[in-house]
Amino acid sequence: MRRLITFSYKNPELPPYSVEFAGRRRRVLDLPLIAWLTLIWVLLWSTLTWANLVTGVVVAVTVCLAFPLPQVDLGLRLHPWGILRLAGYLLYDMYTSGVRVTRQIFAGRPHRPAVIGVPLRCRGDLMLAATAVTVSNVPGGAVVEVRRATATLFLHVLDADRPEELEAARRQVWKLEELTVRAFGTRDEIARVSEPPSAAGTGGAEEES
Repeated sequence: MRRLITFSYKNPELPPYSVEFAGRRRRVLDLPLIAWLTLIWVLLWSTLTWANLVTGVVVAVTVCLAFPLPQVDLGLRLHPWGILRLAGYLLYDMYTSGVRVTRQIFAGRPHRPAVIGVPLRCRGDLMLAATAVTVSNVPGGAVVEVRRATATLFLHVLDADRPEELEAARRQVWKLEELTVRAFGTRDEIARVSEPPSAAGTGGAEEES
């Protein structure tokens, strides 16, 4: 017997956090969109009451059924444990990197900054952008370019006096890429970052600034 209502966790072909209604015409409701439209409805009435909340849900569902949007899969998935790991690592890395940058400033010796190219393992636009944003939030490095064709991140680092420091900067980017993908990526993307970076990609271009 065919189910009248199917949730996305029981049907992997559906977009995340959605509900499918069976009938002559297949209807799929995006639950985050319903919640957003309901919030807008309550804000328009400026009063949070059960009547406004229920009315907002009814109006949101009616609008989505009457004017269905095309299904677009952005490739975004939410993994709670991965999000917690990413947040914890970012807080720790922001603190340690901030301390390291402060020491470099007051060390009293000249530093050799450089721009290095770091090839990423995921080529999807969403994960490229998410990784670039994550890397930019950590002190000590700044993303100057994201080359989509080759999935390469070009990063400005403050201290490039030794090859070991350049390699450490690359490994930090790969670590942030892995944590970002494990927080928001698809299964295929998670499988990609589970593998070690290609040996051919560790020799990214370097330029003195």
